[in-house]
Amino acid sequence: MLNYWWVTRPKRKLNAIPEVLGAFADLSLNQEWEGQRDSHLAYEDALEVAGLKRKGERRDQTGGGARTYMAWLVSLGLVFKQDSSGKIKLTLAGEAIMNGDSPVQVLSSQVLKYQFPSSFSTGRGVQVAERFKIRPFRFLLKLLDDDKIGCLTEEEIAKIVVTEAENETEKCYNCVVDRIIQFRNFGDKCLEEDFFTKYKPSKGAVNPDHPYSHLTDLANTLVNWLEYTQLAKREDGKLYILDDKHEEVVSILRESPSFIDRPEQHEYFQRKYGIDPKHRKDNRNLAQTQTITARVIARQKIMQAYIAESLERPITRITPQLVDYIVHQTGIDGKLVEEVLVEQYPTGSVGAFMTKYFEMAFKGREEAVDFEKATVELFHDVFGFESKHVGPIGLTPDVLLISDLDGYQAIIDNKAYSKYTISNDHYNRMVHNYIENLANYSESNNNLAFFSYIAGGFGSNIDGQIRNIVNTTGINGSAISVSNVIRMVDIHNSNPFNHQKIKDVFSMNRQVLLKDLT
Repeated sequence: MLNYWWVTRPKRKLNAIPEVLGAFADLSLNQEWEGQRDSHLAYEDALEVAGLKRKGERRDQTGGGARTYMAWLVSLGLVFKQDSSGKIKLTLAGEAIMNGDSPVQVLSSQVLKYQFPSSFSTGRGVQVAERFKIRPFRFLLKLLDDDKIGCLTEEEIAKIVVTEAENETEKCYNCVVDRIIQFRNFGDKCLEEDFFTKYKPSKGAVNPDHPYSHLTDLANTLVNWLEYTQLAKREDGKLYILDDKHEEVVSILRESPSFIDRPEQHEYFQRKYGIDPKHRKDNRNLAQTQTITARVIARQKIMQAYIAESLERPITRITPQLVDYIVHQTGIDGKLVEEVLVEQYPTGSVGAFMTKYFEMAFKGREEAVDFEKATVELFHDVFGFESKHVGPIGLTPDVLLISDLDGYQAIIDNKAYSKYTISNDHYNRMVHNYIENLANYSESNNNLAFFSYIAGGFGSNIDGQIRNIVNTTGINGSAISVSNVIRMVDIHNSNPFNHQKIKDVFSMNRQVLLKDLT
């Protein structure tokens, strides 16, 4: 039995979940899973071919790797085994991801609902100790939102939180806060003498060279999952709530949903846990088993290929080029590919790509050019601008936007940092190179309406720095976090922004806030 929190981690990040789920749905949906070694091996092959699982010689040829990935999907409430048939079904959350809903929104909901006990945590081979009755990620957010804590390191999570946070009572919470403060003051000296006896690894003995590795590996995975929600981010080894997400976190913590009951009843628990953000309950009648025809198999393959592509670029509509790409990937007849895509994803699924876009905004120089190109694609494909990647020209901003419809142009500079501030050098570039020399890289005769910076986040003095540029040049400007760009895309899907509205939003002469978008 595990005497600390536990999450399974065939991969430490959740980015691959949509593709892993797609591969699973292609091969194993509506099939029996228990004891089906050939199916497990086929799933392992599919994961390796898709680059989702490392290729290599398998030691036992029993499909154990596939079962680990299956457990990952179960643990997040995306699939379940139907009681009556023993066959595998998607929960509503699993269906939502396969239908092209934003995986960040769906999986964030699942992560925040993740609880001990669950059907997974009480299952054979896991068995997290009964003393834990807690939503671990909500608990972590509460700590991060507490002025006495403010941030967490993986070491603090590993040595204090996952071992001692066993419920959500105020007594337990206050005890954990005190213990974290003790750890910050005294380090390992404040740990119990029998620490390694109480919190030994699930398999094998403690590694004498890295005695805490089983817990620090777990803590790293927990942080990765929380980062995926786009509510918090690591900086210099410390996990913080993002500056523009504090209100959202407070709103999340203000609500106190009930624990999901009956974890010992697998289908009941999974269907309740796996309710996606668009539904309140799972009323589906799954009694009738779908007949597995060649068309059903082809449809799953098309959806799997589409999901993989949607994670790499923003898809706003089904185009002949996209159809041709999916035909090339699957070998399925173009007419059927187009029919399935138009039926299943009539308006595309931009949200899937926004996971990658968010991460680009924190990579520094590592993915700077990709961040710029992705911004060009977003403003062209989603918001309908003529957009150009002008950064490579030199002494130019990263992105040029042209709206002939509303008669203006604009410039955007991407900064892949968590707390960007405008240095003197960057101030001079914006004023003297980008704004004053607009004609050097733009052939448009439209007036320059605004400049803007897109970054992971900004320093506290960003508003004053924006106003300095505005006062010098007479051009309106702004800064907007990547989180709020993503919110713009979400809002645009249901209530489209026209170019005049976008001009207004980006001409605030300060940082753009969530309230400015509604």
